Amino acid sequence: MWKSLFSSDGLRWADFPWPIFKPPAEPEDITTTAVGAYVLSKYYPEAHKSTKDRIKDHIKRWHPDRFETKVLPKVFQNEREKVKAGAGTVVRSLNELLNRKYDD
Repeated sequence: MWKSLFSSDGLRWADFPWPIFKPPAEPEDITTTAVGAYVLSKYYPEAHKSTKDRIKDHIKRWHPDRFETKVLPKVFQNEREKVKAGAGTVVRSLNELLNRKYDD
């Protein structure tokens, strides 16, 4: 789904593959617990990867330096701040998860 974001224009909040199971309506719906449940799930598409690698893969996607230059300009102006806030929440949650200790 990420590949289609880079080739699309006129993106909206609902177009993003937010890394949580239930699509969020607002940035406040994105929590560290929800992001962790998705990224660390045994049903995660790349479940063979280590916990740390899964989190790092998502950080690369959502990191502000990349996201705000490559993806955010493709978002409709009236939704840009909301999407930016959501992406920021995702990155903060991922960084918090990365700082936790995991067995794998």
